[in-house]
Amino acid sequence: MPLTFRKSFRVLPEVKVNLGLKSWSVTVGPSNGPKRTFSSTGRRTTSMDLPGPWGYRRTSTRRQRREG
Repeated sequence: MPLTFRKSFRVLPEVKVNLGLKSWSVTVGPSNGPKRTFSSTGRRTTSMDLPGPWGYRRTSTRRQRREG
């Protein structure tokens, strides 16, 4: 079983910073509303908890430019 590390802390009431071994991310949004997450790897996620067992999540990744 590999070891993992993750630390999360709030910098403002609606802004949270998440640190991992290989990347970091910033989540912006209220605790009970829509949230937007920006990752150092280029991933962008929009998520929202809906009533009951439902939730919404949409993830997009930044395309890498080809050089050469």
